Amino acid sequence: MEIYLDNSATTRCLPEAAEVMTRILTEDYGNPSSLHNKGLAGENYIRHARETVAKSIKAKEKEIVFTSGGTESNNLAIFGAARANRRTGMHVITTAVEHPSVANPFGALADEGYDVTYLPVDRKGVVDCEMLRESLRPDTVLVSMMHVNNEVGAIEPVEEAAAIVHEAAPKAVFHVDAIQSFGKLALFPGRAGIDLLSVSGHKLHGPKGSGFLFIREGVKVAPQILGGGHERLMRSGTENVPAIAGLGVAVEFMTKNLPEHQRKLYAIKKRLVEGLESIDGISLNGPTGEDGAPQIVSATVSGVRAEVMLHALEDRGIYVSAGSACSSHKPGISKTLAAIGLKGDALEQTVRFSTSVFTTEEEIDAAVAAMRDLVPMLRKYRRR
Repeated sequence: MEIYLDNSATTRCLPEAAEVMTRILTEDYGNPSSLHNKGLAGENYIRHARETVAKSIKAKEKEIVFTSGGTESNNLAIFGAARANRRTGMHVITTAVEHPSVANPFGALADEGYDVTYLPVDRKGVVDCEMLRESLRPDTVLVSMMHVNNEVGAIEPVEEAAAIVHEAAPKAVFHVDAIQSFGKLALFPGRAGIDLLSVSGHKLHGPKGSGFLFIREGVKVAPQILGGGHERLMRSGTENVPAIAGLGVAVEFMTKNLPEHQRKLYAIKKRLVEGLESIDGISLNGPTGEDGAPQIVSATVSGVRAEVMLHALEDRGIYVSAGSACSSHKPGISKTLAAIGLKGDALEQTVRFSTSVFTTEEEIDAAVAAMRDLVPMLRKYRRR
């Protein structure tokens, strides 16, 4: 039996999304910019997906820009907003626990001469909004904060942060990386005061290579890909119609049943947390209840390196991850784990379990049983 508990890295694509994508690739394959009926068919798929996405976050259709995924959405938001508002100021703010697709663009902005402030977090991974308030300046042009941390599941107070930013620095643009939260937690950017919101399709049972950026009407963002002026001049390049249509299917599935999905995910999380806490030598990181994300549990296994634990579970058909999948092939210590206070060996002994709405109680029980069996054995082996 295969037990997939690495859904924060990627999710299985919905069969309905794959079906519509296959139809577009083999039958309705026209370029949506073409004036004939084949092109019109492609344009209609995009229009329907844009309507679905806009409705899911109570936004206007013209506020949705389709991208190739979360990384592009974050890059467009960060570079686009910072560069478009450069004359206003060159101070930007983010947090110490951002995903590389946010952290690295901020590093690049620093190389361009921007003054970057990094906000620390508490032991659960949550930003102090008063520290944000104190960091804002008249020349602050951009604040970027994730909604859900991809490693420990901390939920950042983005609505409170938005209010503070618009009150204390009204010229600043507020961006939220919602890649790990969309489809699991309700968030309506217009109502919340969020100017830019990034989403990735493959984190919510859509296809890889799909995503979108919400750009609130009136917010200045400089396009980063120039060409034929697609996506209302914001993102040139022939639209990836199959991916966009698949994304629309996934968004509808994840958002129309959101309360039911949340209840299931939190119940599964509770079962997993209780099971892991019952094993000697395991400590959990970040929020372990409903104060955290419903799908992420971070566990430090004393005496067992994360890579060893990961492959031992893999041998039993159980898939988890060691930190963020986007940086797991690169050496170095997790900035998020260090930021929440983990030290020494604990930084290299932490694995992440991430569930989906398709995860079952039986799979959780089997994973916990495998951990209970493997942990003492692997710890004993290491001591030799």
